[in-house]
Amino acid sequence: MGEFKEILPQGAGYAIVVGLGAVFTACMIATTKILKRYQKEIMTAEEFSTAGRTVKTGLVASAVVSSWIWASTLLTSTAMQYNNGVFGGYTYSAGASFQIIAFSILAIKTKQKAPNAHTYLEIVKVRYGKVGHCIYLFYALATNILVTAMLLTSGSAVFSRLTGMNSIACAFLLPIGVVIYTMIGGIKATFLTDYVHTCAIIIIVMYFAFKVYATSDILGSPGKVYDLVRAAAKAHPVAHNYKGEYMTMTSRGAGIFLVINLVGNFGTVFLDNGYWNKAISASPAAALPGYVMGGLAWMPVPFLISLTMGFAALATEHLPSFPTYPDRLSDYEVSSGLVLPAAAVTVMGKGGAVATLLMIFLAVTSGFAAEVISVSSVFTYDIYRPYINPKATGKQLIYSSHLACFVFGVGMSGFAIGLNYGGVSMGYIYEIMGIIISSAVIPVVLTLCWKQPNFIAMTVSPVLGTGLAIMSWLVCTKSLYGTLTIENTFMDYPMLTGNVVALLSPMIFIPILTYVFKPQNFDWELLKSISRADESEEINKAAEEDDHAHDLESKSESIERKDVNSFDGKDVTVVKSGILRPVNTILSSIREVSQSELNEELDAEKKQLSRGLKIAYALCIFFAFAFLVVWPLPMYGTHYIFSKRFFTGWVVVLIIWIFISSFCVIIYPLYEGRHGLYTTFRGIYWDLTGQTYKLREWQNEHPEELHIVQSQLSARRHHVNGGYINIEDNLDDLVER
Repeated sequence: MGEFKEILPQGAGYAIVVGLGAVFTACMIATTKILKRYQKEIMTAEEFSTAGRTVKTGLVASAVVSSWIWASTLLTSTAMQYNNGVFGGYTYSAGASFQIIAFSILAIKTKQKAPNAHTYLEIVKVRYGKVGHCIYLFYALATNILVTAMLLTSGSAVFSRLTGMNSIACAFLLPIGVVIYTMIGGIKATFLTDYVHTCAIIIIVMYFAFKVYATSDILGSPGKVYDLVRAAAKAHPVAHNYKGEYMTMTSRGAGIFLVINLVGNFGTVFLDNGYWNKAISASPAAALPGYVMGGLAWMPVPFLISLTMGFAALATEHLPSFPTYPDRLSDYEVSSGLVLPAAAVTVMGKGGAVATLLMIFLAVTSGFAAEVISVSSVFTYDIYRPYINPKATGKQLIYSSHLACFVFGVGMSGFAIGLNYGGVSMGYIYEIMGIIISSAVIPVVLTLCWKQPNFIAMTVSPVLGTGLAIMSWLVCTKSLYGTLTIENTFMDYPMLTGNVVALLSPMIFIPILTYVFKPQNFDWELLKSISRADESEEINKAAEEDDHAHDLESKSESIERKDVNSFDGKDVTVVKSGILRPVNTILSSIREVSQSELNEELDAEKKQLSRGLKIAYALCIFFAFAFLVVWPLPMYGTHYIFSKRFFTGWVVVLIIWIFISSFCVIIYPLYEGRHGLYTTFRGIYWDLTGQTYKLREWQNEHPEELHIVQSQLSARRHHVNGGYINIEDNLDDLVER
């Protein structure tokens, strides 16, 4: 059998993992410092986990795309295309984009019913108490562990095969930079790195597409790819595809995978607190468009990369330059995600290998960052604060978040190595996730959408569902194949059975148990008792540091005369430039906004969320029918085999779609944040040219534009007795220093 040949030296792997990781870490640390100085983004416990709940639409969409571009997005989708033809890539894309759009409903529900929550588990605790909380805590952490294990096993496998890099070293080195910049910058750092990762990955996908379908000497056109893939179907026809063709949507294997993919990804989106983190961090206006735009912008990434590289592998595996020539890729190599790198190396040589490594590195680190911040939030607000230190200060909460980041990063590296040595591939983890976690999906959805389910129904049903799913999976394997092995349990029908039972069984248990043991009739107002963290200590400290820095800067600017006089009832300072500047701390502006103004803003926010929820329901239904019924079923049922002209049009549509995606998640965030970028770079210019006093004047004259003011006003809008530690009481010593 042909062995997958190493293309690049080990040094290339270490250069990307260590070198590029260090660059990202340094850039994110510097960015965090810049944002603190010029936008007043003060790192409090709330800021660490929620970014002040003010993130805009474009950045939310970009972060959603980046977080959902796992290594499996690129590798598994390409493997499905390689194994099952054109329907394989479609089933991955359509079966995973719909959940993001559907999640916009829960994002809005969370904003409406629990505006101060940090995790969805806090909502579960209010409804079902400590026992229910602990049960769903298991599902949340299991989701994080399985997703992270898949990221690290796939990433280390690709780096090891392409460069010969030690897989153990890779699994330990990949998380280091992510853990460091997440500990320093919190979720805002992950939003910013997500944006950079999204830009780079989409550009590389475009590069691959244009290389394969336009400029390659080996392929170079959709027509050439079409002819070679049709020839490959004759050489090794696909079992259970119509006439053994790759160019058809009639594929039993892909159809089964569509169901498995749908079920599993409901669990990995709805139970992964990382997506709730982003929804909670979003401003109310960004919750709906951020997730809908993100879902639609994400879909062409696996769709186009699978269509390009999956078919490129099929079209070139007969060439001596193919890594496993003269043999095809083995089933284990395909399941490990080596189809994409094999195609890249064959078509583009070492440049393709480098591009593949870079793309996988970005996908792994981006997904890992989302899981790290997810676990840190869960540990801090669902383990440490409620059960270990209920009176924890904001500073203690930050320390607990840092500890969770570090322990999770190290622990997952070891776990991934164990799976790798045990022969458990990325594809296996991807499909088994639904069996383990998906029985909690419907209960979590109903926790926010139906007030009747009671404690017994919502705590018993997920446990029963998981037990039945595992039993069904193993019984089906035993009855069909006689023995229980990793290979047999990975077969289509056992995986399909287990995943479907996991997702749907609670639909039977919950109504029965709800009405047998009496409906709960839950009061939604109780969710507003969830409290934000006390930020006063960090804000007071930052204000003192700010005042001290201002004093030093004032001296360095050689202020000749400083007299405090009365001018229209305000204290003013006369400086060399002749400008009269009010001596007010930035935070004092929080008090200047009246409660009636805040109530008006809150009413407008409620109306906006109510309208957004109706739109979200409509979009969810529309895209469910569009992606899962109207588009695939007619082509599946008619046994249509793509013509060369139709295939060319298919490619062109996807390329146009990814250009639209690039506008949504690359250009639009820059446009939306143009004012913040301008004020930041202007502040840097003022500092570099010795005009720091202008920065201070601007910050005092326009406090409403600063992040800390916006986040604290958001907190005041959602202040509920017992639900928010009022910072105004801690501002007395900060006003009119």
